[in-house]
Amino acid sequence: MLIVIDANELFSLLIQGSKSSKEIFLSKNIELVAPEFLLNELANNKEELLFKTHRTEDEFSELLSVFKDRVKLIPEQDFCQFMPEADKIFPKHTKDAPYFAIALMLNCPIWSEEKLLKRQTKVQIFDTKELFDKLNSISQPSN
Repeated sequence: MLIVIDANELFSLLIQGSKSSKEIFLSKNIELVAPEFLLNELANNKEELLFKTHRTEDEFSELLSVFKDRVKLIPEQDFCQFMPEADKIFPKHTKDAPYFAIALMLNCPIWSEEKLLKRQTKVQIFDTKELFDKLNSISQPSN
């Protein structure tokens, strides 16, 4: 299953991810994608993340490495043509437009806990519990 991971979801996962969010992140049944700038956001918030997670620089570098292995980063030029449509979904919530643009481009859902994002009908939004349940139903053989 292809899904766009929201920045807040990733930050939460790095700080104190739940067992189910960690299982989703590491699942072989899911392919995670995100805007390329998310890597810069992580780097720009490194000090705060180190403080909140009580991790060392080496541990943080290791986490970034895992992130780079698990999440396919999409350059803005690849999804920019979908930005006008994405901007219309939530005109006052422009920080989420790149995630919607990628979801529109790839015709896939977004993994996010932001309830506000579910107030639209263009892109399916899964919170962690919903995504965990969906992945479990996919991996369970039907009788």
